Amino acid sequence: MADQRKEKLWTKGFVLTSTVNLMLTLSMYLLLVTMAVYAMEIYGASVSMAGFVSSIFIIGTLFGRLYGGKNIARIGNRKMLLAGAAAVLATTALYFVPMGIYPLMGLRFLHGVALGLAATATGTIVAQIIPRSRSGEGIGYFSMSVVLATAVGPLVGVVLLNQYGFTSIFIFSLIMAAISLLLSLTVRPPEVEVPASGYKRFSLSDYFEARAVPISIVMFVLAFAYSSILSFVTGYTAEIDLVEAGSFFFLVYGIAVLLSRPVTGPLMDRKGANIVVYPALISFAAGMLVISQADAGWMLLAAALLMGLGYGNFQSISQALAIKATPRHRMGLANTTYFIALDLGLGFGPLALGFIVPMLGYRGMYASLVLVILAGLVVYYFVHGRKSGGVTS
Repeated sequence: MADQRKEKLWTKGFVLTSTVNLMLTLSMYLLLVTMAVYAMEIYGASVSMAGFVSSIFIIGTLFGRLYGGKNIARIGNRKMLLAGAAAVLATTALYFVPMGIYPLMGLRFLHGVALGLAATATGTIVAQIIPRSRSGEGIGYFSMSVVLATAVGPLVGVVLLNQYGFTSIFIFSLIMAAISLLLSLTVRPPEVEVPASGYKRFSLSDYFEARAVPISIVMFVLAFAYSSILSFVTGYTAEIDLVEAGSFFFLVYGIAVLLSRPVTGPLMDRKGANIVVYPALISFAAGMLVISQADAGWMLLAAALLMGLGYGNFQSISQALAIKATPRHRMGLANTTYFIALDLGLGFGPLALGFIVPMLGYRGMYASLVLVILAGLVVYYFVHGRKSGGVTS
């Protein structure tokens, strides 16, 4: 174990690639939470149309990930990263051009495709850079870039929108895209040899990694539950008159993840995934239960803390599990499989839960999702937990 710990994690490539991913996803989440308002105020879109303007980005991301996962080993990590980052910069610049609601939808889709390509590249590069003996720890640190973006992006978006208007949001996003491209130019990832038989004819294995599917299914279930927080917590806190506390929700969530990742990642590498996953999923379920009953600010923030310890940690652990079981030349497909499940959960969740809110209310919806999370725990037990306490396969 001592020799394993000597393997270097914080290399220049690891830091640069994580920073690129942070810049890209920060802009993504900033635009996700403000684009619906932009469509309604600037183009007079209906609520449903505005929601589609926001969410069509996720559809584009799925297409980008599918193409990227299939072709990254053939095209090369660095080429795909540069192409994706350049396309993100180009599409972001187009937000400044006045257009109708349908061209805006097309732009959002293309922006999503570009981000899907770039994100597939960053995830694959990092997976190949990280020593296998420190995969849980390394993926945990890398995925902090997404956690920070989830917490900071919406906060920056709301502040910029309230203080300076939509143009400031596009300027900020353009700056992030430019920095991403400049940093991408300095990344020198390892190139992995691809078996010659890997891409001869059409097969589902060209687009998905079978060994990553089981844990990705669990990720889909839990992302479905977490989508209720991303999409409805703002409306919920307004309804229960806890807007001020609600403004700190994602900040507390992010802090909980940042403080716990340095512990949970190495713990997974030493003791196996189960010792982290089971407490994490129970914590997530507890957080969902607390938020469903919240009638004071401290309860809302306690829920954020529990969810950060729970969902926030499971997100990185499950990604590490998907990668750990995969040969190096198919890590791009493993990442694609994992993130498609994650994106589908986050994208499909609001559509389905939008029908539940009118029937059960926000509290009823959040309470019912406790059962969904516990169902995810059961699924995890059958697809991975009962087989091994570790990830050393």
